[in-house]
Amino acid sequence: MSQVSRPHVEAFLDSDSETYSYVVCDPASNKAVIIDPVLDFDYKSGRTHTKGAQRLVDFVRAKQLQLEWILETHAHADHLSAAPFIRDTLGGKIAIGEHIRDVQKIFKEVFDLEKEFLPNGTQFDKLFSDGDTFTVGTMSFRVLHTPGHTPADVAYIINESMAFVGDTLFMPDVGTARCDFPGGSARTLYRSIRKLLALPEATEIYICHDYPPQGRSHECRTTVAEERKHSKHVHDGVSEEEFVTMREERDATLDMPRLILPSIQVNIRAGEMPPADEQGKVYLKLPINQL
Repeated sequence: MSQVSRPHVEAFLDSDSETYSYVVCDPASNKAVIIDPVLDFDYKSGRTHTKGAQRLVDFVRAKQLQLEWILETHAHADHLSAAPFIRDTLGGKIAIGEHIRDVQKIFKEVFDLEKEFLPNGTQFDKLFSDGDTFTVGTMSFRVLHTPGHTPADVAYIINESMAFVGDTLFMPDVGTARCDFPGGSARTLYRSIRKLLALPEATEIYICHDYPPQGRSHECRTTVAEERKHSKHVHDGVSEEEFVTMREERDATLDMPRLILPSIQVNIRAGEMPPADEQGKVYLKLPINQL
């Protein structure tokens, strides 16, 4: 029987959106995945660039890794995905949970997207269902559907010892993700989090965002045990009703993310821009009084 190596996790922080992207590689085979890559976007000018994503590319090339997948945990509302740039540069397939189709249906109406945009998920190379498994080298992946923040969130469980949870859980002193976007549900999020916290206590949890309180630097890793003991929102003993009340009251006070309008339009297309017009120009829409 071949020995399973511990995966190597390299975290990259996008300071603008406070997003963590990850390169996870198998030392035994040099095969790798990238999780939640970020495309730089200057809102004031409408210009994109790939300086941040290039850091991931440079790491993969320096380590001579073979990229197999670009994995999205959900259609992010706070940054644009760099998945197409990564795929075009390094290869690999772009994947997300199958319930992205529900998110596409919601936002096709919100943004009045072109009739050619079909909310069927075919913009992605692969749609995962809850419970799907796949391997990358000696790494074993299991997909866990974790809706609540959006209908389409998934976590990627590697070797049953690491969980990349996207926007469900944050560091214990920050709490949990908001649930007030279209299709979100605090009750559903609580139940998804309980599934994550039922994993073995030693399971490492890698978060997608960190918003550290004063006096702490950014961190990206915690454990099931730490969350169960210390999460300010969902530590052991917090009931579903208590969580729903807290989460809904808190969400009512939050502003919309700064980049939600450009991000969602791009991310439901697997990171691609909308079709160009006859002059080759690309435009994003700004819906008024809809969110």
